[in-house]
Amino acid sequence: MKRIPLKPRPNWEQKCDEVGFHYYNLDGLYWNESVCYQFTSKQIDSLEAATQELHQLCLEAVDCIITENRYTQLSIPPEFFQLCRQSWERGDPSLYGRFDFVYDGIHPPKLLEYNADTPTALLEASIVQWTWLEENFPDADQFNSIHEKLLEQFQQIYFNLSPTQRYLHFTCERDTAEDLGTVEYLRDVAIQAGFETKHLYIDEMGWNSNDQCFCDLEDYPIQALFKLYPWEWMIEDEFGKHLLSEPMLLLEPAWKMILSNKAILPILWELFPDHPNLLPAYFDSSQLSHPYLSKPIFSREGANINIYYGDRSYQTDGIYQDEPLIYQSYCPLPQFDRYYPVIGSWIVGDQPAGIGIREDQTPITQNTSQFIPHYFI
Repeated sequence: MKRIPLKPRPNWEQKCDEVGFHYYNLDGLYWNESVCYQFTSKQIDSLEAATQELHQLCLEAVDCIITENRYTQLSIPPEFFQLCRQSWERGDPSLYGRFDFVYDGIHPPKLLEYNADTPTALLEASIVQWTWLEENFPDADQFNSIHEKLLEQFQQIYFNLSPTQRYLHFTCERDTAEDLGTVEYLRDVAIQAGFETKHLYIDEMGWNSNDQCFCDLEDYPIQALFKLYPWEWMIEDEFGKHLLSEPMLLLEPAWKMILSNKAILPILWELFPDHPNLLPAYFDSSQLSHPYLSKPIFSREGANINIYYGDRSYQTDGIYQDEPLIYQSYCPLPQFDRYYPVIGSWIVGDQPAGIGIREDQTPITQNTSQFIPHYFI
């Protein structure tokens, strides 16, 4: 695993725009092709195997949590935990998720957290870095079948739905270029899979009390919805209680509430202690020695994380300071030229699909971290 300086492509900004990647300059410079990471095929095999293994462990953990009714550990309200149970037992389909790994190319990948509900950095991992590869390293390869697997999974979901559910609405928040870019990319893939689609912002969704259904601005019933909007926010919203009647199919499904919750980390460690791809994690810090870190169970983009070194600590700001915490052994990210990379490894359906890399000059990856392309030989 190497970090290699590289000359950016001429007119790379235009090439990003051409594939719908308009937020490459987010927070200054988000997409950075002046460097790249090189892997060996053996290292890619290790990342793929860890992704497949952790996916299976997570599914086993969901089954255990539901069987043992462990909703209090995840701070999920009982009525919504029942929604998770119904969704799980029914086998509601999942589209995708992203495991975040610490990996140095030598030791086994270790799971930092699982973005199972609203992962982003997708378009850049799927399309943008592939077009970069074709221009810069046409004889090399890339761990990246994300687009093909998304299309395959959308097609599988499509053929298992009723005709009315094959009209798929897509939603996200306003004024978030990255979220909109991600949703529009996924909407394009869904169209290729056969869906009729429509975009609306989350504040444009309404509840039709006469017909007992969610609807869009034209009062068209929403019978299937892809939402880049967290489950924990949805259930707290004004119309959240209406989700309990299950008026529509949701991607991601309700059972993903369990996996998108960082409380899954200590439960995974409890169920699979000393697993080579897991870090020790607990609901209190007494069983951990320094250094260790705390994370709010509902948080994103590296917010409100504290690293405890014993005589000092390092913390990030955020809006999740009032959330319950979990504690995890601190595994330092590797350093390459004073940069710290995190590997985001994608699972689509039940299949590992590829990786994207975010790096920062601080030990915690945040929303200002840059995306770096990769290849392997």
